[in-house]
Amino acid sequence: MTLTTIFRRSPATPSAAELPAVAGHHGGLLPLSRLRVEAQGPVDGPVIVVLGGISASAHVAAHAGDPTPGWWDAIVAPGGAIDTTRCRVVSLDWLTIPGHPVDARDQARALGIALDHLGVATVEAIVGASYGGMVALAFAALYPARAAQLIILSAAHESHPMATALRSIQRGVVRLGIKSGRAHEAVALARALGITTYRTAEEFADRFGAAPVRTAAGYRFPVEDYLEHGGTRFAIGCEAERYVALSESIDLHRIDPSEITTPTTLLAVEGDQLVPIWQVHELFGRLAGPGRVVEITSRYGHDAFLKEVSAVDALIRSALSQGVRHAA
Repeated sequence: MTLTTIFRRSPATPSAAELPAVAGHHGGLLPLSRLRVEAQGPVDGPVIVVLGGISASAHVAAHAGDPTPGWWDAIVAPGGAIDTTRCRVVSLDWLTIPGHPVDARDQARALGIALDHLGVATVEAIVGASYGGMVALAFAALYPARAAQLIILSAAHESHPMATALRSIQRGVVRLGIKSGRAHEAVALARALGITTYRTAEEFADRFGAAPVRTAAGYRFPVEDYLEHGGTRFAIGCEAERYVALSESIDLHRIDPSEITTPTTLLAVEGDQLVPIWQVHELFGRLAGPGRVVEITSRYGHDAFLKEVSAVDALIRSALSQGVRHAA
């Protein structure tokens, strides 16, 4: 059992006995022996940490060690907004704690340990989207001197109660599936429900407004294929218990913005059902350090950080090249 670093394997991977015993925020111990970290780019380059949503993995983008597509190849690439010819990009898989809730602070502590393992005292930036933005905020609160800046996309200091309500229904579906022996189907159904919250009503109207088709089993609506495909694909790679734990972790997230002194750029999206613009501005107004909010309007809603490549590319390039000097 080791802390696994993919692609870049220097310094040597420590044994499980060398890993610290770290208590979880809500109980239990962080399973650091299962921590998986992926790093790419020049070893001596400035380090940028990239963190995504609960469905994201440590494999952010394709590289020589693993040429399969990552979840953010449009942004993390040679010559990209996060330039892998200049920067060392570090990411990690999310941990869960068997028998206990997991907190964004737990993921932040795991990130700190991973950086220690890699010999990285400070990073140039943490770019966090969705749940990854929550973890980035938690990291800055815990380790105020370890990141030069934060770039937070579609995340805030706490979950909106309506978003929590929607996720609680999803968790209820999965728990029912676990009890009934149909966990895989339940995860697929819960994810399908989640997909409806990631985009906007306008996009769904444009894409799925056609009339239903009558089949032997009854009417089939155009949107059903999209939701079924997305849910099934997600369920293949996500165990039910892990889904529940990470979904709950989003809703347990509570960070006091006054504890964050790190310069911070925030992306707020008009159309995001889960993180409304006003909530991002509330976070901005309570930060103890310098910050700015960049607003965009997107038919992709919460998924804008994945789909609005031009806007996100420009925001990240600006933040990395200029830093955060004042409120905007």
